Amino acid sequence: MTEPQSVVSSGEELYRKARKRIPGGTQLLSKRPEMFLPEQWPSYYSRAKGVETWGLDGKKYIDMSYCGIGATVLGYADPDVDEAVREVIARGSMATLNCPEEVELAELLCELHPWADMVRYARCGGEAMAIAVRIARASTGRDKLAFCGYHGWHDWYLSANLAEENALDGHLLPGLQPAGVPRGLVGTALPFRYNRIDELEGIVSAHGSELAAIVMEPVRNQHPQPGFLERIRAIATEIGAVLVFDEITAGWRLNTGGVHLLYNVVPDIAVFAKAMSNGYPMAAIIGIEEVMQAAQSSFISSTYWTERIGPTAALATILKHKRCNVPEHLIKVGERIQSGWRAAADATGLAVTVTGIPPLSHFSLDYENAQAIRTLFTQIMLEKGFLTTNAFYATYAHQDSHVEKYLEAVEETFRHLSEAIERGEVERRLKGPVAHSGFRRLT
Repeated sequence: MTEPQSVVSSGEELYRKARKRIPGGTQLLSKRPEMFLPEQWPSYYSRAKGVETWGLDGKKYIDMSYCGIGATVLGYADPDVDEAVREVIARGSMATLNCPEEVELAELLCELHPWADMVRYARCGGEAMAIAVRIARASTGRDKLAFCGYHGWHDWYLSANLAEENALDGHLLPGLQPAGVPRGLVGTALPFRYNRIDELEGIVSAHGSELAAIVMEPVRNQHPQPGFLERIRAIATEIGAVLVFDEITAGWRLNTGGVHLLYNVVPDIAVFAKAMSNGYPMAAIIGIEEVMQAAQSSFISSTYWTERIGPTAALATILKHKRCNVPEHLIKVGERIQSGWRAAADATGLAVTVTGIPPLSHFSLDYENAQAIRTLFTQIMLEKGFLTTNAFYATYAHQDSHVEKYLEAVEETFRHLSEAIERGEVERRLKGPVAHSGFRRLT
């Protein structure tokens, strides 16, 4: 197969064109070059396979960063998933009739989650969360929501920043602006922090009878404290609110299905996307019949929620995920990365804090100019042939050889960072601007 020809020679050049045609430069904030290495990041790929990515100039990189922003749990272009997709494309990916795969997938999801009775579909996480919230509101006849964590770009979520412009800063992305969100939604989305049951209890005390749902990620950067999820489940039941678990990021990392199964706490609705279909657009909202039937009383409908590729990719991904015990591999790789970060920090005297469940690992640099140091880390690692940031999302395609090469490069780079910090030369050694740390309008 011949490589596609590009009218530009580099990702940096194409991105300059993109910023003139695409507001914000990209379709996803987390893929903006400014979030990694402004003016130096490759920005675009010509092809990707396993954990390797080729830029427009043909240069190959090993991806030890977000790996498709967490969507490719098996690795890029997994042969089993791609073959299943090619087969249904050959037989027609869209028709006036419905595809049988959507029923097969619904049965599989409910088999994996015995508490669930019914399933609806979407094609991305943000819209799936909007559907879950709509269903919860329709089911309860209430408007307000208590939430914890990051849940996408839709009005219901960003409305939290209408009342207090930094309300969402503790929920993954700082600086999210609610421009264009109706002012009438003020006070409808009320945030509480993870493991802070007192904050949720305060919201319930003031608004309990008005809450349609409690929306949260069951786990992300830290495990729940004993009794935290159980207490939330009890509160939702007591006040008649729908408990929604957002499994878009954590799902399919520690087990086959939702991570909530490991904690033995079941929601009324769980939402999946990202890893469930290994890079093909697919999302699912599963739940108990009593709540899910409310979807019939509200208009929730879209043509492309009925196409065939998404469900087919999800079925192939989930079956391989279970057959190959993918979570065991993800945990093993993630643990090696976390241990390697700590060892490299100890060996070089760099002040680093490691967090996250192993398949979704992060490290922070404990310095006032941490963002500049992190940018320098990305710059040096890119020169060594790695796509990196201060996060690592494990995939089934990551092998020992990738981990060993990466950690060797990390220790060398940490040593460079320590020297730059000691000499006060971090900013001087950067070849471009410091990376952005949150939402920011591009000029």
